[in-house]
Parts: sequence; structure tokens; C-alpha cells
Amino acid sequence: MKPLSGFNVVTIVQARMASSRLPGKVLRELGGEPMLAWVVERCRRASTVNSVLVATTTDSADDPVVALCAERGWPVFRGSQFDVLDRFYQAARWAKADVVVRVTADCPLIDPKVVDQVVREFFEREVDFAANRLPPPWKRTFPIGLDTEVCTFSALERAWREATQKYEREHVMPYLYDEPGRFKIFILQHEPDLGHLRWTVDTPEDLDLLRAIVSRLKGRMDFSWEEVLAIFEREPQLAEINASVNHKSGFDVDDRAK
Repeated sequence: MKPLSGFNVVTIVQARMASSRLPGKVLRELGGEPMLAWVVERCRRASTVNSVLVATTTDSADDPVVALCAERGWPVFRGSQFDVLDRFYQAARWAKADVVVRVTADCPLIDPKVVDQVVREFFEREVDFAANRLPPPWKRTFPIGLDTEVCTFSALERAWREATQKYEREHVMPYLYDEPGRFKIFILQHEPDLGHLRWTVDTPEDLDLLRAIVSRLKGRMDFSWEEVLAIFEREPQLAEINASVNHKSGFDVDDRAK
């Protein structure tokens, strides 16, 4: 049952091939499937969301992303390569979204229950923006890789019109939270603090870790993030695989952007 009748809640998965640290990562094999398939199919399990679409770029390098979407029957939108805020806004407008859920294609362990939790908090608290994380230098208490951001279409449109900083255009949502009081926001916290755990894929070491996790789950796609946490509690040495990887700051921008 979708408890949010009357609102078109659309998850937009941000995906492109031109990763600076691990090119082509969104289509790298993970448990016999492209990583993007894990993200899309797990997002589709969220009960508060009406649809899931992939937002990629008009660059020819992203033709394989579009081809996979066509093969799997997933809606796909193509937009700006580096002005990701514009890409999201145009995709949301194309999808006639009232509420936008932002997820990135490098988070194959994204949990539909966490997505539902953030969406419900967003509606119950009547905010413009809700999330379970903010990028460094802000504090986070959920493992990196469960990242879910939710905003109204009107807030996204205002950001699209007003945001001028490069990091605000590249990271989509910072304009909604980087100045206190500009919007009404809510950040979902987790107790205990698990923000040190890194379950996203941005480097070869990250991919090695996720492959180790998926192998222990025997390729299932219906697992919860708590099951992943239990694996780490049994095998704490797994965290050493990508312990040297630094998470990007929310102010970092792609040097390739013109």
C-alpha cells in the first residue's frame, strides 16, 4: 500500500559512466548483475515511491546506461553531464514529480526500508528537504551507501533557479541545506553512530568490499542493511578492504567540468 496518495513520489537514480576514480563503475559486475541493477531494483521495493527512473547524461559514453535501461524497461532521462542539478530538475519535471527522492548509482546496498523511513519523515514533519546524511564536512550517522535525500519539487525548482556555486550544481541538493533557514529541513539520525562504515563504490577497493558482502548474501537482492551490519560485526576485518579510501567532501567538484 502507498500511504502517500495524491503525491507523485519519484526516485531519481543519478548514474553516469565517467567516474573519476572508477570509470564505468555503474555497470561493473556485482553478484552477476550490473551495479546499477542493484540500485534500481532495490529502490523499486520502496513502498512510498510511485516510480524509479535513471537520470544519466547526453554524453555518448553513457549510451550503455541507456541501453541497459531499455533492456530492463526502466524509465531513463538524459541531461547535463556536469550540471547535475539541472539534470535532476529536468528529469523531475519530465516525470511530473511532486516529491523527488535522490539516490546515486554507486550505492548498491541502498535499503528500500530506509528510503521509506526518510520519505515518511519528510511528509510527517512537513519539511522541504529530508535526508539520512549530509556529505562531509557535515556529520552523518548512517553507513555511507544508504544515502537518501528527499525534497519537494518546488524546493528543487528554487534551487535550480537560484544556486550558482559549482558544488551546488554538481551535488544537486546543497542549496537546500548549506544555509541555515533557507529551507525547512530534517536530518534522520541513527543511534549508535555508524557513519564510519563505507558501503558505497567509488574505487576498486570499494568494489572489492561490496563483492565480498554480496557473496556472503549469496546474490540475494532482498536483504536489509541490518543483515550487512551483522556481517561486519561477525567479520570486522572486512572494513579494512577500503579503510584507506577518503570520502569526497560536499564541496568537491569535478575538475573536468567546464
